[in-house]
Amino acid sequence: MPIKRSRSEKIFYGVIILLMIALMIVTAYPLLYVLFASFSNPVELMSNRGILTAPLGFSLAAYEAVMQNPMITIGYRNTLFYVIAGTSISLVLTIMGAYALSRKNVLWRNPIMFAIVFTMFFHGGMIPSYLLVGQTLGLQDSPLALIIPGAISTWNLIILKTAFESVPIALEEAARIDGANDFQILWNVCIPISLPAIAVITLFYAVAEWNAWFGAMLYLRNRELYPLQIVLREILITNSTEAMTTGVSSGDVLPIAETIKYATIVVATVPILFVYPFLQKYFVKGVMIGAIKE
Repeated sequence: MPIKRSRSEKIFYGVIILLMIALMIVTAYPLLYVLFASFSNPVELMSNRGILTAPLGFSLAAYEAVMQNPMITIGYRNTLFYVIAGTSISLVLTIMGAYALSRKNVLWRNPIMFAIVFTMFFHGGMIPSYLLVGQTLGLQDSPLALIIPGAISTWNLIILKTAFESVPIALEEAARIDGANDFQILWNVCIPISLPAIAVITLFYAVAEWNAWFGAMLYLRNRELYPLQIVLREILITNSTEAMTTGVSSGDVLPIAETIKYATIVVATVPILFVYPFLQKYFVKGVMIGAIKE
Protein backbone atom coordinates (compact mmCIF):
# COMPACT_ATOMS: atom_id res chain seq x y z
CA MET A 1 0.00 0.00 0.00
CA PRO A 2 1.55 3.33 -1.04
CA ILE A 3 2.36 5.77 1.74
CA LYS A 4 0.43 9.04 1.57
CA ARG A 5 2.60 12.04 2.38
CA SER A 6 1.49 15.51 3.26
CA ARG A 7 2.40 18.51 1.13
CA SER A 8 5.15 19.57 3.55
CA GLU A 9 6.65 16.06 3.47
CA LYS A 10 6.63 16.06 -0.35
CA ILE A 11 8.40 19.43 -0.38
CA PHE A 12 10.93 18.20 2.18
CA TYR A 13 11.74 15.01 0.24
CA GLY A 14 11.86 16.99 -3.01
CA VAL A 15 14.45 19.36 -1.55
CA ILE A 16 16.46 16.42 -0.20
CA ILE A 17 16.44 14.74 -3.63
CA LEU A 18 17.58 17.94 -5.34
CA LEU A 19 20.37 18.38 -2.80
CA MET A 20 21.51 14.79 -3.34
CA ILE A 21 21.50 15.26 -7.11
CA ALA A 22 23.53 18.45 -6.75
CA LEU A 23 25.97 16.70 -4.41
CA MET A 24 26.29 13.81 -6.86
CA ILE A 25 27.07 16.21 -9.71
CA VAL A 26 29.61 18.14 -7.65
CA THR A 27 31.28 14.87 -6.66
CA ALA A 28 31.19 13.13 -10.02
CA TYR A 29 32.02 15.99 -12.38
CA PRO A 30 35.70 16.38 -11.42
CA LEU A 31 36.18 12.66 -12.07
CA LEU A 32 34.38 12.88 -15.39
CA TYR A 33 36.35 16.00 -16.34
CA VAL A 34 39.64 14.19 -15.78
CA LEU A 35 38.39 11.17 -17.76
CA PHE A 36 37.12 13.28 -20.67
CA ALA A 37 40.29 15.38 -20.70
CA SER A 38 42.51 12.31 -20.82
CA PHE A 39 40.80 11.13 -24.05
CA SER A 40 40.64 14.59 -25.62
CA ASN A 41 42.71 15.93 -28.46
CA PRO A 42 45.56 17.82 -26.74
CA VAL A 43 45.34 20.93 -28.95
CA GLU A 44 41.55 21.21 -28.64
CA LEU A 45 41.75 20.70 -24.87
CA MET A 46 44.27 23.51 -24.45
CA SER A 47 42.02 25.91 -26.38
CA ASN A 48 38.93 24.99 -24.33
CA ARG A 49 38.00 27.26 -21.42
CA GLY A 50 34.55 25.89 -20.59
CA ILE A 51 33.21 22.77 -18.96
CA LEU A 52 33.66 19.34 -20.51
CA THR A 53 30.65 17.12 -21.11
CA ALA A 54 32.46 14.79 -23.51
CA PRO A 55 35.98 14.33 -24.87
CA LEU A 56 37.08 17.06 -27.30
CA GLY A 57 37.92 14.96 -30.31
CA PHE A 58 39.43 11.61 -29.44
CA SER A 59 43.05 10.73 -28.86
CA LEU A 60 44.90 7.93 -27.10
CA ALA A 61 48.25 9.66 -27.42
CA ALA A 62 48.36 10.50 -23.72
CA TYR A 63 47.73 6.90 -22.69
CA GLU A 64 50.31 5.64 -25.15
CA ALA A 65 52.85 8.04 -23.66
CA VAL A 66 51.95 7.01 -20.11
CA MET A 67 52.22 3.29 -20.86
CA GLN A 68 55.62 3.81 -22.47
CA ASN A 69 56.97 5.41 -19.30
CA PRO A 70 58.94 2.70 -17.43
CA MET A 71 58.36 4.44 -14.09
CA ILE A 72 54.61 3.81 -14.41
CA THR A 73 55.23 0.07 -14.68
CA ILE A 74 57.70 0.16 -11.79
CA GLY A 75 55.27 2.22 -9.72
CA TYR A 76 52.42 -0.20 -10.38
CA ARG A 77 54.57 -3.19 -9.46
CA ASN A 78 55.76 -1.62 -6.23
CA THR A 79 52.32 -0.31 -5.26
CA LEU A 80 50.72 -3.72 -5.77
CA PHE A 81 53.39 -5.22 -3.53
CA TYR A 82 52.87 -2.56 -0.87
CA VAL A 83 49.08 -2.98 -1.01
CA ILE A 84 49.11 -6.78 -0.82
CA ALA A 85 51.91 -7.13 1.74
CA GLY A 86 50.90 -4.11 3.81
CA THR A 87 47.21 -4.97 3.91
CA SER A 88 47.93 -8.60 4.80
CA ILE A 89 50.28 -7.70 7.65
CA SER A 90 47.92 -5.00 8.90
CA LEU A 91 44.94 -7.36 8.88
CA VAL A 92 46.77 -10.10 10.79
CA LEU A 93 48.06 -7.71 13.45
CA THR A 94 44.77 -5.83 13.76
CA ILE A 95 42.68 -9.00 14.06
CA MET A 96 44.97 -10.46 16.71
CA GLY A 97 45.16 -7.20 18.66
CA ALA A 98 41.41 -6.58 18.45
CA TYR A 99 40.61 -10.11 19.63
CA ALA A 100 42.97 -9.84 22.61
CA LEU A 101 41.56 -6.45 23.64
CA SER A 102 37.98 -7.65 23.25
CA ARG A 103 38.48 -10.35 25.92
CA LYS A 104 37.41 -9.04 29.32
CA ASN A 105 39.81 -11.29 31.23
CA VAL A 106 42.99 -9.91 29.60
CA LEU A 107 45.46 -8.49 32.10
CA TRP A 108 45.84 -4.68 31.96
CA ARG A 109 43.27 -4.50 29.19
CA ASN A 110 42.08 -0.96 29.96
CA PRO A 111 45.56 0.61 30.38
CA ILE A 112 46.71 -0.98 27.13
CA MET A 113 43.61 0.31 25.34
CA PHE A 114 44.20 3.77 26.79
CA ALA A 115 47.79 3.76 25.55
CA ILE A 116 46.63 2.75 22.07
CA VAL A 117 43.89 5.38 21.88
CA PHE A 118 46.37 7.98 23.19
CA THR A 119 48.34 7.60 19.93
CA MET A 120 45.32 8.86 17.97
CA PHE A 121 45.70 12.32 19.48
CA PHE A 122 49.38 12.65 20.37
CA HIS A 123 52.51 11.53 18.57
CA GLY A 124 56.17 12.47 18.41
CA GLY A 125 56.01 14.23 15.06
CA MET A 126 57.71 13.84 11.71
CA ILE A 127 61.33 14.33 12.76
CA PRO A 128 61.32 11.76 15.62
CA SER A 129 59.48 9.33 13.33
CA TYR A 130 62.08 9.84 10.62
CA LEU A 131 64.95 9.29 13.07
CA LEU A 132 63.28 6.19 14.52
CA VAL A 133 62.35 4.53 11.24
CA GLY A 134 65.21 5.68 9.05
CA GLN A 135 68.15 5.51 11.46
CA THR A 136 67.34 3.63 14.66
CA LEU A 137 65.47 0.79 12.91
CA GLY A 138 67.66 1.02 9.81
CA LEU A 139 64.73 0.97 7.38
CA GLN A 140 65.94 3.82 5.18
CA ASP A 141 65.51 2.87 1.52
CA SER A 142 63.63 -0.29 2.46
CA PRO A 143 60.07 -1.35 1.50
CA LEU A 144 59.51 -2.22 5.16
CA ALA A 145 59.63 1.50 5.98
CA LEU A 146 56.29 1.85 4.18
CA ILE A 147 54.69 -1.24 5.73
CA ILE A 148 55.80 -1.68 9.34
CA PRO A 149 55.42 1.80 10.96
CA GLY A 150 51.75 2.16 10.01
CA ALA A 151 50.84 -1.52 10.18
CA ILE A 152 48.05 -0.96 12.72
CA SER A 153 45.48 1.81 12.50
CA THR A 154 44.01 2.67 15.90
CA TRP A 155 40.66 3.49 14.33
CA ASN A 156 40.48 0.15 12.51
CA LEU A 157 41.54 -1.64 15.69
CA ILE A 158 38.68 -0.04 17.62
CA ILE A 159 36.16 -0.96 14.89
CA LEU A 160 37.24 -4.59 14.90
CA LYS A 161 37.46 -4.77 18.70
CA THR A 162 33.86 -3.55 18.89
CA ALA A 163 32.84 -6.14 16.30
CA PHE A 164 34.45 -8.97 18.28
CA GLU A 165 32.79 -7.74 21.48
CA SER A 166 29.39 -8.04 19.79
CA VAL A 167 29.89 -11.76 19.15
CA PRO A 168 27.42 -13.62 21.42
CA ILE A 169 29.21 -14.92 24.50
CA ALA A 170 27.19 -18.15 24.26
CA LEU A 171 29.04 -19.11 21.08
CA GLU A 172 32.40 -18.65 22.76
CA GLU A 173 31.31 -20.66 25.80
CA ALA A 174 30.02 -23.46 23.58
CA ALA A 175 33.32 -23.54 21.70
CA ARG A 176 35.31 -23.70 24.94
CA ILE A 177 33.13 -26.58 26.18
CA ASP A 178 34.04 -28.40 22.96
CA GLY A 179 37.72 -27.88 23.77
CA ALA A 180 38.51 -24.95 21.49
CA ASN A 181 41.40 -22.65 22.38
CA ASP A 182 41.59 -18.92 21.69
CA PHE A 183 43.04 -19.32 18.21
CA GLN A 184 40.28 -21.73 17.25
CA ILE A 185 37.62 -19.42 18.70
CA LEU A 186 39.08 -16.50 16.78
CA TRP A 187 39.28 -18.40 13.49
CA ASN A 188 36.06 -20.41 13.67
CA VAL A 189 33.74 -18.12 15.63
CA CYS A 190 34.77 -14.46 15.72
CA ILE A 191 36.12 -14.02 12.19
CA PRO A 192 33.16 -15.62 10.33
CA ILE A 193 30.65 -13.54 12.32
CA SER A 194 32.68 -10.33 11.90
CA LEU A 195 33.36 -10.64 8.15
CA PRO A 196 31.54 -7.35 7.31
CA ALA A 197 33.79 -5.41 9.69
CA ILE A 198 36.89 -7.21 8.41
CA ALA A 199 35.88 -6.41 4.83
CA VAL A 200 35.57 -2.73 5.74
CA ILE A 201 38.96 -2.46 7.41
CA THR A 202 40.47 -4.38 4.49
CA LEU A 203 39.13 -1.65 2.23
CA PHE A 204 40.46 1.05 4.57
CA TYR A 205 43.93 -0.50 4.68
CA ALA A 206 44.09 -1.19 0.94
CA VAL A 207 43.03 2.35 -0.02
CA ALA A 208 45.47 3.84 2.49
CA GLU A 209 48.34 1.74 1.09
CA TRP A 210 47.38 2.59 -2.49
CA ASN A 211 47.26 6.33 -1.81
CA ALA A 212 50.33 6.48 0.46
CA TRP A 213 53.12 8.71 -0.79
CA PHE A 214 54.52 10.74 2.11
CA GLY A 215 56.37 7.84 3.71
CA ALA A 216 57.93 6.94 0.38
CA MET A 217 59.06 10.52 -0.10
CA LEU A 218 60.72 10.48 3.34
CA TYR A 219 62.38 7.08 3.39
CA LEU A 220 63.01 6.05 -0.21
CA ARG A 221 65.87 7.28 -2.40
CA ASN A 222 66.02 4.34 -4.78
CA ARG A 223 63.66 5.06 -7.68
CA GLU A 224 63.22 1.35 -8.26
CA LEU A 225 61.23 1.25 -4.99
CA TYR A 226 58.95 4.21 -5.75
CA PRO A 227 55.21 3.54 -5.46
CA LEU A 228 52.82 4.75 -8.12
CA GLN A 229 51.74 7.81 -6.12
CA ILE A 230 55.28 9.19 -6.03
CA VAL A 231 55.51 8.77 -9.79
CA LEU A 232 52.15 10.52 -10.11
CA ARG A 233 53.39 13.33 -7.86
CA GLU A 234 56.47 13.86 -10.02
CA ILE A 235 54.34 14.12 -13.16
CA LEU A 236 51.68 16.42 -11.70
CA ILE A 237 53.68 18.68 -9.39
CA THR A 238 57.20 18.76 -10.78
CA ASN A 239 55.98 18.50 -14.41
CA SER A 240 58.42 15.70 -15.20
CA THR A 241 56.79 14.69 -18.50
CA GLU A 242 59.89 15.16 -20.64
CA ALA A 243 60.55 11.42 -20.86
CA MET A 244 57.02 10.85 -22.20
CA THR A 245 57.09 13.60 -24.85
CA THR A 246 60.15 12.35 -26.71
CA GLY A 247 59.54 12.51 -30.44
CA VAL A 248 56.73 15.05 -30.12
CA SER A 249 57.13 18.24 -32.12
CA SER A 250 58.02 21.29 -30.03
CA GLY A 251 54.68 22.96 -30.71
CA ASP A 252 52.71 19.96 -29.39
CA VAL A 253 54.77 19.28 -26.25
CA LEU A 254 52.75 21.57 -23.95
CA PRO A 255 49.29 20.34 -25.07
CA ILE A 256 50.13 16.64 -24.85
CA ALA A 257 51.93 17.16 -21.53
CA GLU A 258 48.63 18.41 -20.14
CA THR A 259 46.66 15.37 -21.33
CA ILE A 260 49.43 13.10 -20.05
CA LYS A 261 48.75 14.44 -16.55
CA TYR A 262 45.07 13.59 -16.83
CA ALA A 263 45.80 10.14 -18.27
CA THR A 264 48.22 9.45 -15.42
CA ILE A 265 45.54 10.33 -12.86
CA VAL A 266 43.10 7.92 -14.53
CA VAL A 267 45.68 5.12 -14.68
CA ALA A 268 46.53 5.60 -10.99
CA THR A 269 42.93 5.95 -9.78
CA VAL A 270 40.76 3.51 -11.74
CA PRO A 271 42.16 0.23 -10.28
CA ILE A 272 41.32 1.12 -6.68
CA LEU A 273 37.85 2.31 -7.75
CA PHE A 274 37.06 -1.19 -8.96
CA VAL A 275 37.68 -2.62 -5.49
CA TYR A 276 34.95 -0.61 -3.78
CA PRO A 277 31.86 -2.16 -5.50
CA PHE A 278 32.83 -5.62 -4.24
CA LEU A 279 33.04 -4.40 -0.62
CA GLN A 280 30.34 -1.70 -0.70
CA LYS A 281 27.61 -4.01 0.60
CA TYR A 282 29.64 -4.60 3.76
CA PHE A 283 30.53 -0.96 4.29
CA VAL A 284 27.66 0.41 6.38
CA LYS A 285 27.08 -2.86 8.23
CA GLY A 286 30.77 -3.20 9.01
CA VAL A 287 31.22 0.32 10.33
CA MET A 288 28.02 0.24 12.40
CA ILE A 289 28.46 -3.24 13.82
CA GLY A 290 28.37 -3.19 17.59
CA ALA A 291 27.06 0.37 17.67
CA ILE A 292 23.57 -0.76 18.76
CA LYS A 293 23.41 -2.79 21.93
CA GLU A 294 20.58 -5.25 22.33
